[in-house]
Amino acid sequence: MSGRSAHAKAILGEELFGRLSQTKVLLVGAGGIGCELLKNIVLTGFGDITLLDLDTIDLSNLNRQFLFRKKDIKQSKAMVAAKTASAFNPNVKITPIHANIKEPQFDVAWFRGFDIVLNALDNLDARRHVNKMCMAANVPLVESGTAGYLGQVQPILKDRAECFDCVPKPTPKTFPVCTIRSTPSQPIHCIVWAKSYLMPQLFGEDEDSGSELDEAEKQGENATEIAALRKEALAFKAVRDALRSPAADGSPSGAAKLVFEKVFHSDILNLLSMADMWRSRAPPIPLEFDAIRTGSFVLNRPAQNGSSAPLAKEQTNGRNGSASTGKMLNGSSSSTATTASSAGLKDQRALSLQDNLELFVSSTERLAARLRAGEDTISFDKDDDDTLDFVTAAANLRSAAYGIPGKSRWEVKEMAGNIIPAIATTNAIIAGLIVLQAFHLLRRSYSSLRNVHVQFKPSMPLSAIAMCTPNPSCGVCRDTYTEVRCDPARVTLKEVVSGVLGRNADDADERDGPQEVSVYEDKRVLSDPDWDDNDDRTLESLNVTRGKFLSIVDEDGEYATIQVAIGMLPPDHPSDGPALVLPSPLPAPPHKEKPRVATPTPPPPPVTAGKKRAAPDDDIEEIDAPSAKRARTTGGAVGLGETPFTPSKKRRLEEDGLIMLDNADETIEEEDPDVIVID
Repeated sequence: MSGRSAHAKAILGEELFGRLSQTKVLLVGAGGIGCELLKNIVLTGFGDITLLDLDTIDLSNLNRQFLFRKKDIKQSKAMVAAKTASAFNPNVKITPIHANIKEPQFDVAWFRGFDIVLNALDNLDARRHVNKMCMAANVPLVESGTAGYLGQVQPILKDRAECFDCVPKPTPKTFPVCTIRSTPSQPIHCIVWAKSYLMPQLFGEDEDSGSELDEAEKQGENATEIAALRKEALAFKAVRDALRSPAADGSPSGAAKLVFEKVFHSDILNLLSMADMWRSRAPPIPLEFDAIRTGSFVLNRPAQNGSSAPLAKEQTNGRNGSASTGKMLNGSSSSTATTASSAGLKDQRALSLQDNLELFVSSTERLAARLRAGEDTISFDKDDDDTLDFVTAAANLRSAAYGIPGKSRWEVKEMAGNIIPAIATTNAIIAGLIVLQAFHLLRRSYSSLRNVHVQFKPSMPLSAIAMCTPNPSCGVCRDTYTEVRCDPARVTLKEVVSGVLGRNADDADERDGPQEVSVYEDKRVLSDPDWDDNDDRTLESLNVTRGKFLSIVDEDGEYATIQVAIGMLPPDHPSDGPALVLPSPLPAPPHKEKPRVATPTPPPPPVTAGKKRAAPDDDIEEIDAPSAKRARTTGGAVGLGETPFTPSKKRRLEEDGLIMLDNADETIEEEDPDVIVID
């Protein structure tokens, strides 16, 4: 026993430790969790590791992804991580792949080649894809994630534990295009505008933005606003040309001033001309380039009585607020504020309106110089100082115009870069927990599996929860999975569907399964019982190729959906052989459990005093009604001839069609065909 593996073998036992060297592991993601996890499984003794990641190394990764160094920036994460981790254990084989896990070559057959999959992703769409592929391949998966001090590990095993999609996930926050481009009300609106609209317009490809506005118009957004935005998009052409050629007046800030006047003055004046837009919200204030530079510009916000009032000195500039914000937005700042700002970190200090203007001019000129030097396009990158400065300044200037609190450069970087706070210690804890859950899966100790949460609670930092059974209505793990191997260029949609359903088999008449079906690829409808135009088209012509799924849905809702994975023909398949190889046995989707509908209990028949029988009816069996409760009395019994019903109860019975007589001597007209005397 070598010294390297002595402790692992003693802890895990000879049987499990001996299997680790032959266990094939797929690790998806080489980021914060992925680096820690790769180090763990290499040192533990897993012998055959495939590491897949699409990303490259950024400067901001280096504070928590310890397999990377500064010299590795812009290189593939998977390649560098594999090279670094290989030195930890020379007996381990690491296969790095720089690719997207959703590429077609990573199909169900490829996933089936692994004994276990470990997820270390930060992408919801990719997580869902890996979850579905593991369900189709019937391979155990360990899912994970962190956010600051919080973290979670979830082992997933088909038919034994809920999958990633059994619990609905919140959808990412989006904003209407007119809110972003015309009526912002929060700092994030201004940041998204600067990053996703203004920067691509100025420094990105010269594309027609009409499609985005067309979609907004279809969604029913304000037609007047959209028309103004179309006019605004056309006006950007002159500004783009100015950024790509030397300034006409020879001044270093000529192009920057042109951009400023267009975006923060002319465009705002155009918006103000639409009076209806500002009836229920405060209008923006056009900014003036020269006045801000000289410090003479004052932001006057309209007061409620219609007059204008200077910006309040106590207006906040962040979550906790700052008494000096008003002064800073007006182009000046106190010596106290300056001292406090200089004492803090550079990126975290608040910027005055004048500071933002100077940062806007400087960053615009730097980006324009890069375009003139030969760069075709420049896109936002949180680690690119030029683009981050531009977005920070542009967002804060827009915030000032709309009376919205500004943000520091650091806050803009967090929000524009979609940065989820990451802590190296949390990543390390989660990576260790992933390996422990992987051991339970490899041992088949399914009763020991736990959902583990890392919590920000000193009294209970870890919370372990027993596994939940799959959600019966889950649209992923409750489907029936199968795989067909075929040549998509020669096989038609009808051949695949009929073959999977066994309609051409000898026992077709005896098979139990759906009769009328609809066929989908993702969200595309390919056929349904009333539309079969695509039945004779090849899968290739429908863009249904390797790695994709056909969903066969029972129209009657009696059977589970069949998910058909499209795979390649076997390597040894004869060239003159059939173009379609069906699974054996054919899938047998189970009956869906229909939710039990609670049958409402019919109300008991209304009664008078004592035992009464319901009115005779040919279709209703007569039963004895329960005895009426005795009426409450105050000091005496109910006398003969008195009704023991309160007025409210009498009214309710009359609403049900019963006429209550006040005494035994009162009569009704028996000739009335609508009245039946029951007592």
